[in-house]
Order: sequence, then C-alpha cells, then structure tokens
Amino acid sequence: MIFSTTSAEVLDHDLARSTHTSLVRQMMFAVAGVSLSLVIWKVNYRNIILLSPELLLFFTFLLVLVLIPGIGREMNGSKRWITLFGLSFQPSEFVKYLIPAFLIHRFLSFEEGKMSAQDFFKILGFVATPMVLILIEPNNGTFAVIATLVVIICFLARISYKYWAIPLLMFTLVGGVFAYNLPYVAARLTSYLDPELDLRGKGHQPYQAKIAAGSGKLFGKGPGNSLQKLSYLPEAQNDYIAAIYAEEFGFLGVALLVFLYMTLALCGFYIAFQAKELEGFYMAASITFLICFQAFLNLGVVSGLLPSTGLNLPLFSQGGSSLMANIAALGLLLNISTVTAPSTHTLKINTLRNY
Repeated sequence: MIFSTTSAEVLDHDLARSTHTSLVRQMMFAVAGVSLSLVIWKVNYRNIILLSPELLLFFTFLLVLVLIPGIGREMNGSKRWITLFGLSFQPSEFVKYLIPAFLIHRFLSFEEGKMSAQDFFKILGFVATPMVLILIEPNNGTFAVIATLVVIICFLARISYKYWAIPLLMFTLVGGVFAYNLPYVAARLTSYLDPELDLRGKGHQPYQAKIAAGSGKLFGKGPGNSLQKLSYLPEAQNDYIAAIYAEEFGFLGVALLVFLYMTLALCGFYIAFQAKELEGFYMAASITFLICFQAFLNLGVVSGLLPSTGLNLPLFSQGGSSLMANIAALGLLLNISTVTAPSTHTLKINTLRNY
C-alpha cells in the first residue's frame, strides 16, 4: 500500500524522484525494526524496565533537539523529526513505550499503599517533561494516547485516586479550554463536524477519505486502482492510508484489517494475563493498548467517526520511526510471553486479574 500510494504521488509530480524511494526506505526501517526486535526478544524485559529511566532521559534530550532550528525538521507546521544522513527520526514514537516502562519501574518499587503524594508527583514530574515537549511540537494525538495510558496504569497499579483523579479532572478542564482556543484545534473540530465548510483547508482530507472509502464498496477497485491517491487525498500514505486501502480492497478488505488488529489485541492481552510477573502484566497490557488504541483512533478518523488526531496506523502507515518502535515493542511482548520464572508478585497479580 505504501508503494501504491507514494508511487502515484511521484507520477503525479512528473517523476521528481524514484517511484520506489518510499518503499525502499520503509523496508530499511522494517529490517532495522526486526533486528532491534530480535535483540530485545533475547534480552529479559526486566532489564528494559530497569534501564527505562536512563532511556527516557536520553529520548527526552532528543525531544529537546527536535525543537531546535537547524536540527529538528518542520513539516506541516509541526516539529517532530530529527534528520540524520537523509533519514528522519521521530523520538516521540519510542517515548510512547518508555513512559509506561518507567512508570512500571517506579510504581512497583513501592509497597502497595506506601506511596506518598510527594513520591507520586516526583514520578509524574519526570514523565511530564517529555509529554510537554511532545505537546509543544505540537503532537496532540501522541500526547493524548500517552496521557490515557498513564491514567490506565495509575488505575491498575491502584494509586490513590486523590493523587491523580482530581488533578486529571482539573487538567482536562483547563487543557480542554486552552486547546479549543488554539486555531488548529478549533479548525480540526470544525472540519470534523462539517468538512464541507472548509473543503480547501482542514476539511479536505476527511471529505476525500470518505469518498475513497465509500467508492471501494464491497470488494474494492482492485490493487493499485485507487483514484483518490492521485493527489485528491494528499499525504495518503501517512494518516489516511486506510482510506486508500478501503478504496482498493473494499469493505471486506477493511474487515480483514480490523480482524488482524483484533487478533493482535487478543494475543497481547492473553500474554498479559498469563504473565508470571506483575511487571510483565503491566508492560504487555501497555504495549497491546498502545498499538490497538492508536489503530482504533486512526480508523475512526478515516471513517469520519472521530476528529483528526494526526496519528498514523500502526504497522501499516508510512513512517520509519513508528514502524521500528512498534516492531521492537512486539519483540518485547514476545519476550514477556517466554518468561516462566516464578513470580514474587503471584498473589498480587492474581488479585489484580480478579480486579
């Protein structure tokens, strides 16, 4: 699908570059992701969790570099990438997995009910720094996904509600008012409610995505036969690749895609519930949630059920950093499934399963 959408864009622009450039680049990142995944698969996931503070600190530094002119690369008004040797790297894709690993590491260092408010806010302050940097880029979709996961981990870890529920409510109210007053957020909400009001601006992609998905009907137009990818739906290989897929493979193709994500979710949560240690339970659940929740949001945007979030479709959209991070996370998930050591948290994890 990446070759199909990007080659059409190249042809439409008079062969400004090779039709295979994006495909080759994506394949390079896929090989790098698989290599990294194999390394992680052989390394005990507990070591990754133990190293999470140092790794998160390093990637927070990279998030700072992203915002420095001349180092970070700006695209469509967002600064999310660092360019090295002609390749772009997006640190926030890795931070999505390092933040839950860090929270698991710190939360489990306390006995249940022994964490004070001061301890909790110190941990939260460390995590808030990279999250704020991601928000500044701006990358609201990734920020929202990470924030949702932080809340879920606090809930599962049985952190006192007074520490996080009340501040969360206040932050949501203040943040919601602040975000609504940002021009690009307000424009996205307006285009979501009625894309036809701004067909030449923010409403163009959602409107064309509906045309693409609807024109695929039941069986689709066939591989490579999409018309919307010919610059009618710009940047289709990223956030809206599912719309082109729906046009070429129809409702049955989309049903198969959804089934694959549901299967991944089933396997991931099964690994989480069968984990021998509490760390494995939290980490496996976090990885599965991140991939499947992002897929849910992306497909919701493409179908018009949700406002635009700027999130790509995991393991499917073009994006080297996203592909590497997601494949590496699956390697970590596989490692969790192979750990059979007796757990010191057996009673607690059984209680948590019931909970």
